[in-house]
Amino acid sequence: MELPHFLLADNTDTPDNLYIIHTQYPRFIWDIYGDDVEWLDELEGEEEELVNEVASLMETAEAFFEREMQRLEAEA
Repeated sequence: MELPHFLLADNTDTPDNLYIIHTQYPRFIWDIYGDDVEWLDELEGEEEELVNEVASLMETAEAFFEREMQRLEAEA
């Protein structure tokens, strides 16, 4: 089974938070409302490359989130 690159998650212990989980390297959990990111993998490489990679990942994650929210609203 291949996991999707991004997953959307919530937790009843933190009902005001919603999380995006990136399942591929570099793995992270992003609290989308709190804007906190927990990196699960050590980031390796040149600083400039890392900055660009992280910025691209966050843009892709945000696009995923917006798409998922639109789909959920359409189902409601």
